Parts: sequence; structure tokens; C-alpha cells
Amino acid sequence: MAADLAAAETRLWAAADQLWANTGLRPADFSEPVLGLIFLRYADKRFEEARATLLAKGFEADELEPHDFQAEGVVYLPDTARFSTLLQLTEGDNVGRALNEAMLLIEGGNPELRGVLPRSYNKLPGPTLVELLRLLAPLDLAGDAFGKVYEYFLGSFARADGAKGGVFYTPTSIVRLIVEILQPYHGRIFDPACGSGGMFVQSADFVQRHKKNATSELTCFGTEKDAKTVKLAKMNLAVHGLSGDVREANTYYEDPHKAAGRFDFVMANPPFNVSGVDKDRLKEDRRFPLGLPGADSANYLWIQLFHSALSDTGRAGFVMASGAEGSRNQSELEIRKKLIQSRAVDVIVSVGPNMFYTVTLPCVLWFFDKGKRHGVRKDTVLFVDARPYFKQVTRAVREFTPEQLEFLANVVRLYRGEGPEFITDSRKMLAEKFPKTKYRDVAGLCKAATLAEIEAQGWSLSPSRYVGVGERARDTADFSERFTELNAELVQLSEESAAIEALIQKQAAMILERA
Repeated sequence: MAADLAAAETRLWAAADQLWANTGLRPADFSEPVLGLIFLRYADKRFEEARATLLAKGFEADELEPHDFQAEGVVYLPDTARFSTLLQLTEGDNVGRALNEAMLLIEGGNPELRGVLPRSYNKLPGPTLVELLRLLAPLDLAGDAFGKVYEYFLGSFARADGAKGGVFYTPTSIVRLIVEILQPYHGRIFDPACGSGGMFVQSADFVQRHKKNATSELTCFGTEKDAKTVKLAKMNLAVHGLSGDVREANTYYEDPHKAAGRFDFVMANPPFNVSGVDKDRLKEDRRFPLGLPGADSANYLWIQLFHSALSDTGRAGFVMASGAEGSRNQSELEIRKKLIQSRAVDVIVSVGPNMFYTVTLPCVLWFFDKGKRHGVRKDTVLFVDARPYFKQVTRAVREFTPEQLEFLANVVRLYRGEGPEFITDSRKMLAEKFPKTKYRDVAGLCKAATLAEIEAQGWSLSPSRYVGVGERARDTADFSERFTELNAELVQLSEESAAIEALIQKQAAMILERA
């Protein structure tokens, strides 16, 4: 994965140089023309694979129809819209017109893409387009290819233009862990902050790895407030053969899917610590039945959105800012207490810093399971400390290895009384911690805490309060990385201190008024 990403970044940098030198595009606009070609490159690869599969089944090449490819979960590509065909164009051809016509043809044969694909290639110089096609031809990224590309463009190039990247894409490593713990075999998936749609893609990959057809097993629903990113998500769904409905909407104030109680699975990586949400507009919103947080942060709005969207047996998994799980802000604490007492909180996982490409801070993964309140786990919450587990990809970026991902998911499976999986051979890792292949609390790794224990800790969901200290991996972070992490913790504690001070002052004023 790391080598593939490095090779892709090298090619994308070369593509960006072409756009920078030969067009009037700003860095933040680099992604749009390239993403259309990335889509076409990946769609062409899947089209060719489906064609080979159909021929192996006995179809004749001249008998193949668009619906044959669509039944395989593949975007149908007319011959003149194939990347391989367009790659043969020369600087003497009208490349911009050919690309626009290709995109129009693809939309015509695939209704879910209507109005989604870029059609402004005639504004770019022909030699530049020829070079872009040549540079992107060897690109071969599995999984959420569009998300990776978008993260790279918006995280690296857009910063040069004063924009902030990293809000459209959640690293595959994080998404894979969420998916492996949630186990979305079948049903309706909702992501109210869906970005490029990576949660949907990894869910489909999970289903395929378990020998089922994701096209028929999953239906995807999403909201995203950025119009360009909505198009990106729709391309991502289409190229992976997924059925979905992604709407442009501001999730705080709009609910186009009527989400309350509707979904089997909710997955998301929402923006952290957003301030300025107009809570007066949310007072009558049934998506927030546990009350509105008083703090000027949207973290607990998102947490409630995820919880309220679940069916009676639904599961949710999402990324949350480190510190939210133990916030001592009174209104947030009350919401968290109600969630815990409802028996919906299932698993909490600490993740170390540098797992995101553009953000160094650590995060926490939350998991809800509304169905567990009827089972043996109703009065416990599993806490997992995943911070010691990572591979250093670059000096500033980490990810989980496939074995680590499977191991961490297997810890949860054992806790739930399920059998472990060994697709990536994490058997040795699991045997070292769980020699009898049965769940047990392991210092420094996991603890199944009772509700009484959680109440004794002031309803905190911070794994460090319960897991304790065990063997830790060697910390390869340098001073600046570690300082950034500690500073984030200091900011969180300062905010909590200010909130408590304000509450004390308010209570003191009320007492003085009554005196």
C-alpha cells in the first residue's frame, strides 16, 4: 500500500506540474480534471476484468450488451470512451473534445452518473491532456483510489493555495478497522459526512472478501455539503458497482434521507470540534433526542446523529476527536451518560497520532450496537488501546498492517463470542495475547468494563482509564510530533477547565442572586 501510494504521488505530482505550468488553474482546482481521468482509468480496468469474466462464462465478444457489464457491477464503457482508446490520441487530435464526448457517452449509458462527470476538457491544451493520459496510464490503486487522489491533491497542493485538505478522505487503514469491527455483511449503510465515499468502498471490499456480492448485499446513503465532493462520491460508488443515494446537504440542518431509525449501519469521519453551529435551529429536530450540547463544538451533535440514525439492532462506527470520549463539559457528559445507560455503547478504541496524512493528532474510534442491550454484553463496554500498533510508512505517516488490523478486529470478535478470522494470518499475534482463543482482559490492550466501573470513572469513555499499562511499541515519533500530541491534550484540558470555571461562576451568581 505504501509503495503504491508513493508511486501514485510521484505521478500525480508530475501531472500537477503539467497543469501548473500550462494552464491558469489554481492548485485547489487541480483535482477536477484529473479525477475524471482517474475515474476513467479505474473504470477501464474494471471493465476489462468484467469482459474477461463474461467471455470465460461463454459469452461471445460481439454479443455483449451494456446490461451484461452492469450486472457485474461495472460501469459500461463504449469503445470510444475507453481509457485505452483515448490513450492513443496525439497532440494533433482534438483531445479535449474527445474526452468531453467520452464523459457524455458514459453518462448516457449509466444513468446514476448523469451530471456527475467533468466535461470541461476543451479548456485545457491538447498537449497537456495527452501528457496527463500518459502519466496516469500506469496508475493502479486498489480500494478507494479517488479518495487517495483527492487527499493528495487537497492535502498537498491545496495548502499551497491557502486551503485545508484532509476533510474528504479517511485513510484506508482507519476505515478498514471500522469496517472489520462493524461487519456490514448486508443492509443499508449511512454516512452523513461521506466525503469521497471511502466508507462505502471498504464495506463493499469486506463483503467481497467474505465471498458475497456487494452489489446485491449493500445499499449506500450519504450526505455531503460540498457539491464537487458529492460528484466524487457518486463516481466512487459507480466504479465499484455500488447502489447508492448521495445528496448534497448540510447535515447539521438538513435530513434528506429522513435518517432517524432507518439504517443498519452508520459509518463516518465527521469534522472535529466544529464551532458556530446554530443550535437554535436544532431544538425541535428529532435527531437529537438526548439534548443539545452546551459547548460550542459539534462533536456531540455528530455522536447523536449517528446514534439516532440506527435501527433497533443497528451498529455504528465512527472517528471522533481525542478528548471527546472523556469530556467533562456538563451537557456533553449528560449526553454520554444517557448513551452508556441505554446500553448502546459497544467498543471504544484509542488510535495513535499520525494515522491521517494531513493531521498529526490522535483520535478515538467509537462503536455503537443497539442490539446488544438484549444480550450478555448489555452491561459492559470493551475498551481497546490500539496506539502501540502501527507501521511507520514515512517519517510523518503511520498505518496499520493487515495483520494488526485483523488482530485488533479479532479482539472484538472474541469479546463478542465470535470466532476469529485469519485471512491475513494474525494467528500468532492472537495466540500471544489470548492463548486459549477466548476473550480475557489484557493489561495495556483491552478491558471489558462494567457500567458500574464506568460510572465510578465519572462516565468517562477514555480507554486509558480502564486498559492500564502493558508492553508498548517503541515510539518512533520525533520531538515535534510528540509535542504536537501533548499540546492537543493541553488544549483539550484547558477547554474543559474553562467550561468548569464558567459553570462555577454561573452557579455562584445564582447563589448570590438568591441570597
